[in-house]
Amino acid sequence: MAAVGNLLTPPLRGFLEIDPKTLDVGRLGFPPGDPQARARLADVVQSFATGFNTALGADPASLDFTALPHDLRGFAFEGAAMGVALVDLATFSGGRRVRLLAEGPGARYIHLIHVGVGWAYARTHLHPWTGIRFGRPLLRWLVWDGWGFHQAFFKSRRVLVRHWVERLARGNMRTIRDQGVGRALWFYAGGDPAGVAETIGAFPAARRSDVWASIGLAAAYTGALSPERLGELLDRAAGFEEHIAQGAAFAAKAHVVSLEVPERSAAAIETLTGAAPAVAAAWTDEAAVTAERCGGGPEGYEVWRARVRQAWRKHNEG
Repeated sequence: MAAVGNLLTPPLRGFLEIDPKTLDVGRLGFPPGDPQARARLADVVQSFATGFNTALGADPASLDFTALPHDLRGFAFEGAAMGVALVDLATFSGGRRVRLLAEGPGARYIHLIHVGVGWAYARTHLHPWTGIRFGRPLLRWLVWDGWGFHQAFFKSRRVLVRHWVERLARGNMRTIRDQGVGRALWFYAGGDPAGVAETIGAFPAARRSDVWASIGLAAAYTGALSPERLGELLDRAAGFEEHIAQGAAFAAKAHVVSLEVPERSAAAIETLTGAAPAVAAAWTDEAAVTAERCGGGPEGYEVWRARVRQAWRKHNEG
């Protein structure tokens, strides 16, 4: 089977490659944020760029990011998924490279693979899942999460300040897209609880819970803040604790699937959910059983999230 690198001419590969400097949050005009968190998030962004650029010139079945610290590999696979999805779309291959990545080296990062494909659709302005045959029934909706992250990261003022929503992402897709918007807000605000709360507080009331949910996911998965600072985040998120816990439980599942939960993420998950990572991850598995009975539509995805919130409430009430 031909390697991806043999299918891209050097000029095309050079055109698609991401200059890591373009992802620098200072250059993008993001607020200063929490200094410690900002440094951690900068490593995350650079790992994404590494994964993306590497994937453009390699066979997806042979991608290897073991040189990166374990807690950064998921972000590299997210970037790689965006890269191979762009190549699949450009070569009309039906998603062959995405499947090779997901079934091979990216199998332990399956959630991040779906999100990374969403970046590719946002970049090309194509409606998911145009041209790519891939995705597990519930996880397929994570592509809209990736879409929302891409839009809020690169069009931060338009999305995070003026609250713009693309025509393609309206309707049932908006709630899932807003979860990606919240993850991007975590980077935009540099993990600063005050900045996060102020920005979400300006959103229309009906959209705030979705954005807070993804703040929980981003805070738990990146492990960028200490438990003390996460306590401040919870204080500022009063009334949305169950949504933060749901997002953190999704992060727990993604880390558990990778077979190693980073210490900082484990502490964040326990702070935001009140449960150990394995317990929080189990909530998502149990909820998925019920959600899958609702079919493959976005309604099932929302049932999945609602059931996780219900599990958190039951746990929280003892």
